[in-house]
Amino acid sequence: MHRLTFYKDMCAACETHDCLMKCQHLDLDLETARMEMDKIIKGEDSFVLHDCVTCYACEEYCPNGNHPFYLIVQTQEDLHISPLPDPLVTRGIQTGIPFRGEPEIKEMTGTALNMGVFSNLMDRVGGRLFEGLPVISEDPRKMFHYFCQLMYLHYGKTSVINDRLVKIIETIAAHKAEEVVHFHDECYGTYMSYAPAFGIDVPFSSVHLFEYLYNKLVELKEDIKPLNYKVAYQRPCSSRLSPDKHPFVAKIFDLIGVEEVDRTYVGENALCCGATILGQKKQGSRQYCADIQEKNIADMKNAGAQICVFNCPACMQTLATPVSKAGMMPLFMSDLCRLAIGEKIG
Repeated sequence: MHRLTFYKDMCAACETHDCLMKCQHLDLDLETARMEMDKIIKGEDSFVLHDCVTCYACEEYCPNGNHPFYLIVQTQEDLHISPLPDPLVTRGIQTGIPFRGEPEIKEMTGTALNMGVFSNLMDRVGGRLFEGLPVISEDPRKMFHYFCQLMYLHYGKTSVINDRLVKIIETIAAHKAEEVVHFHDECYGTYMSYAPAFGIDVPFSSVHLFEYLYNKLVELKEDIKPLNYKVAYQRPCSSRLSPDKHPFVAKIFDLIGVEEVDRTYVGENALCCGATILGQKKQGSRQYCADIQEKNIADMKNAGAQICVFNCPACMQTLATPVSKAGMMPLFMSDLCRLAIGEKIG
């Protein structure tokens, strides 16, 4: 069984414990943070394991890259502390099982686009930005063969991820692409952060969608017409696994002539969409989710945003309606980029 490589001495020597001290959902002093992390390192119960909203942010907050969030989730499972009610866990685990036979493996060369479990969003990757790019997982009937499984971090189930991930990686690798652009942050985070942390080999190179979009926009720079919109970016939880790629958001916005509004909940201080908090079994979670969403959307609106930009389909599904009701247009980043080069989106 794959287990997390975690450096206990590194964590014990940490003077800041940013993983917990910066958490937006816990209110701790430094000594309490130190004590609770020590319990978790030892595999003991801690209120942190019960109160964690699984927003992934502590992965980014850790200055040493020592994977505190993965440790929290692994320990939740070891101690049978599930963030979600058992029926939701059972149903959710069944959802991610591949079905309808084996996928058709088309061999590819060079760079390919992996849609993962979002084959039904192929219309979001059209036009010149994606022209000539072969696609892995374009059939919605077979997309669970490419499901990165990282969603189960929200369930406190690293074992489910580890049991299935090797087969998923083998299926992607069978397409023979040397370089894989991942449509979803979560997939990129799986292969660049989670898999190495758990000693799982990944035989292909991964490219973040935003890095790919930025490079394509540079190639098409002469065709860009500044959009002159004010935008807010909804940063997804899985973006915390690749903070080194987050600067591409600002680089893309600058290139296509949109202004990211100055607001509170951005960057390290971003708020998640709240989708998983809504279903957690902790008392008051539904109201807490509603409060987070209200603060986040009001922050965008009050800062003057006209468009809320998404990368994560789950964030889009969760927040598109309330964002629209607040008078802002929800758009995927890829669609915003297509508008900038004069393409129409459906």
